[in-house]
Amino acid sequence: MNSASSAPATAKPFVRSLRGAIHERPCFWLMRQAGRYLPEYRATRAQAKGFVDLCLRPDLACEITLQPLRRYGMDAAILFSDILMVPYGLGQGLEFREGEGPVLDAARDKAAIARLEAGFQDFDARVAPVYETVRRVAANLPDTTALIGFAGAPWTVATYMVEGGSSKDFANVRLLAYRDRPAFQALIDLIVRATTGYLKRQIAAGAEALQLFDTWAGVLPEDEYAHWVIEPVRRIVATLASEHPDIPVIFFPKGSGTLYETAAAIPGISALGIDTAVPLAFARHLQSKIVVQGNLDPIVLAAGGDALERAARRILDTLGAGPFVFNLGHGVIPPTPPENVARLAAIVRDWRAAR
Repeated sequence: MNSASSAPATAKPFVRSLRGAIHERPCFWLMRQAGRYLPEYRATRAQAKGFVDLCLRPDLACEITLQPLRRYGMDAAILFSDILMVPYGLGQGLEFREGEGPVLDAARDKAAIARLEAGFQDFDARVAPVYETVRRVAANLPDTTALIGFAGAPWTVATYMVEGGSSKDFANVRLLAYRDRPAFQALIDLIVRATTGYLKRQIAAGAEALQLFDTWAGVLPEDEYAHWVIEPVRRIVATLASEHPDIPVIFFPKGSGTLYETAAAIPGISALGIDTAVPLAFARHLQSKIVVQGNLDPIVLAAGGDALERAARRILDTLGAGPFVFNLGHGVIPPTPPENVARLAAIVRDWRAAR
């Protein structure tokens, strides 16, 4: 595990946590902490023409990023954007349809992948507003609050690019990977290049930590997982670590099961995000190797009451005295009452390890 001493002494508490520092109580933030459960988010979103426009409006995206901090005082803000900004930056058609989610022009053959390769030259120009959002957020954060930049990991981004949106069985992307390995490898290589540059520019704009989201990592068998999940992330992190060794990287390969241990071994990964299904005993085992981040059930956060109290305290009592960042096992869901998030924030702040 990276030691706390590898983080600069002046680093913010959250950044030091990702390097293994143990504080009086764990640092915390929540995936999708800025989102539809907040009335102020809904009011801000109504000012945009659509979700893509919202992500590309630095004034609105900055405001949304800061909203949960005003209410709950998390230890870190995460840039408000979307993992599909990378395919958008490559020139792939993208829209978000109400009740359907993201819809992309599916890239399922060599010709489509070649068109995306040609689009790479204009990548930074297309996503430049995202970098401006990072700059604005960094300039407006409290002195002790860190800023997390992020991107989707290559496998998960590729699933959307090939499927043309969300999927239940990921048949098209898996068939492409099996039937035409060179073509799919070319797509993954392109995503690696684009994502690495995208994250480096977020760092240059003010991001102090990064997270790679691999939401669909768990759909692959072990050998394919090693090739399409682990190896692309290893390449991205190796480049980032060589150029920005002080910037910690969190990897969240949701649904990985026992393969979380493989993910934890990627050189340069500072912390491992774990999903709700990970048993706490296994999480504690992982904690002997790496900083662990997670893993409260977003549904129990929505439920609130005694169930929330019990679940949160169980995680804290099991993991809180070690190298740990409190978070959810996935994102806050829209029906979550804001007062439940306030209660969770109070639970984490008040918790102290038994002595």
